[in-house]
Amino acid sequence: MKRVKKLADILIRGYSISKDSMFARIKRGGEYKVFTYSMALEIAKKIGAYLKYQGLKKGDRCAIIGENCPEWGISYFGIQWAGGICVPLDSKATPFEWKQFLNHSESRFVFVSNKCFDKFLEIKNKIKTLQRIITFPEKKREAISFDEIINFEKKLENPIERDPNELAIILYTSGTTGMPKGVMLSHKNIISNIESIIKVFKIDHNDHIFSVLPLHHIFEGTCGFLTPVYIGAKITYASSLKPNILLEDLKDTEPTVFLTVPLILEKFYLKIKRNIEDSYFKKLIFNFINILDFFTNKKASQIILKGIKKRTGFSKIKYIISGGAPLPEWVAKGLVKLGFPIYQGYGLSETSPVVSVIPPDGKNKLTSVGLPVPGVKVKIFKPDERGIGEIGVKGDIIMLGYYKNKQETERVFKNGWFLTGDLGYVDKDGYLYITGRKKSVIVTKGGKNIYPEEIENLLLTSPFIKECLVIAKNHPETKTEILHAIIYPDFEKINEKAKRKNIKINQEEMNKWIKKEIEKINKKTC
Repeated sequence: MKRVKKLADILIRGYSISKDSMFARIKRGGEYKVFTYSMALEIAKKIGAYLKYQGLKKGDRCAIIGENCPEWGISYFGIQWAGGICVPLDSKATPFEWKQFLNHSESRFVFVSNKCFDKFLEIKNKIKTLQRIITFPEKKREAISFDEIINFEKKLENPIERDPNELAIILYTSGTTGMPKGVMLSHKNIISNIESIIKVFKIDHNDHIFSVLPLHHIFEGTCGFLTPVYIGAKITYASSLKPNILLEDLKDTEPTVFLTVPLILEKFYLKIKRNIEDSYFKKLIFNFINILDFFTNKKASQIILKGIKKRTGFSKIKYIISGGAPLPEWVAKGLVKLGFPIYQGYGLSETSPVVSVIPPDGKNKLTSVGLPVPGVKVKIFKPDERGIGEIGVKGDIIMLGYYKNKQETERVFKNGWFLTGDLGYVDKDGYLYITGRKKSVIVTKGGKNIYPEEIENLLLTSPFIKECLVIAKNHPETKTEILHAIIYPDFEKINEKAKRKNIKINQEEMNKWIKKEIEKINKKTC
């Protein structure tokens, strides 16, 4: 098969594998709107031709603002087909932020979903370089629609040639204050990351990906969109993030691969746990599952776990990959015990994104973010006595730099290494662990480094603590710096316990419970 050198080639490769098979779909009005690889390729050619006809030159920036759907992905390939640079923006950002990003990137064309269109009109006349608006999936005033482009009489048969090292996309990480920071990724950056991913996970055109994370984010963009297309796999986009609709879509899809973040997995696990606890028989099996497995040759757990997987739409699941933030150990352990194949990874926008991941054929160390993917090197800079230091990364996945921000670009590179700003260590097996952010380290008067994230993770093991933040604060009398934890209780769990014990809850009683929880955690860790 022809070597993939630029992002437009990914769609050509997917088409050569799957042709008339499903590229992507989404449920609209109770029925699935399906695009095949043949359809996606033809529309991308039309978009490419339209953009060229409207005067797009190689290297011009084109933005996409919208929720996940097949048209989003096809627009992305159409931009690449014409030689443009894609600027994916958060559909939930404010119009002010869009204005900042679009002006900073000097975007000439903007693809906007119908849901975002009215908000976009608020800033339309404030975008200095804006030339054309394209709406999807349907037509809106003052814009050309996706359907109109599909009927465009011309096609650009072959994508514009690009050097693999040329800029392909700009990702904006912030912009509410100060200068926006645009991460510049080349074709080579992203393609090398895709090639590393498929060396770790056994996935092919038979796989089905369920997409729920936002496409403008690099984790979903590379792993949940471009990687499936590279192998000719199928993608189903969630039609809603409402739990009941999401569950229906999952059951319809029966995905083999699911990319997610810790918050979703936490809610998912707690819902399953509640359902089990509602049934005395299931709770009995769940609590004594290891003992029962010994006597029934694992049949007891297989029966209950098979039922859980079927009801959640995960009967065919091969990989559930968590990224974006550390996955709490209690959630990981709970899901693994239920038989769900959980794999945690680590990455950043600047690394295209995957740096490391738990390999399916390796040790599933639940508190680790895995081994570096093929072609990527990890180094710990200035490790302390525990081996903890700043994580540096090297490889073809490392960004070109920050757009129009030379000073910030130079700050994060050291002798060819990209300094992530994250702190961590590597164990004797080469597995990477994240301990916190460099900026958040608290140094005590005695010179000891305190990593607030470690303490926060311990506090969050309590069922009565929903959120917490550990900070350093001066004592009012001694003026010395001491640790404080700001705690947001889980009122639902506290009320449930109070109801069981027939106690009328008040602030004083709640404070006592939280204090006892902290004391219990301290005893376990001291």
